[in-house]
Amino acid sequence: MEILIEILGWVGSVEVIAAYGLNSYQKIKADSFIFQILNLTGAIFLIINSIYKQAYPFTLINSVWAIIAIAALIRIYAHKNHTAQ
Repeated sequence: MEILIEILGWVGSVEVIAAYGLNSYQKIKADSFIFQILNLTGAIFLIINSIYKQAYPFTLINSVWAIIAIAALIRIYAHKNHTAQ
């Protein structure tokens, strides 16, 4: 179980860094689905890892990160449905 938690932590780290790097080099936009999914799944994986390791400040940061990504995904979905009408 511990190795799975460790892998999730590393995968989450790579996802968040990839989202930031791709956005910084204008390969993806901050309002894109892929950017927000990378942030959301990365944050969730990091939350799992940080709870396991009892690193609660890190859990808080990633929880806020995930909430922001969820809100952005809802906005993207709503905008897509609004413009499709």
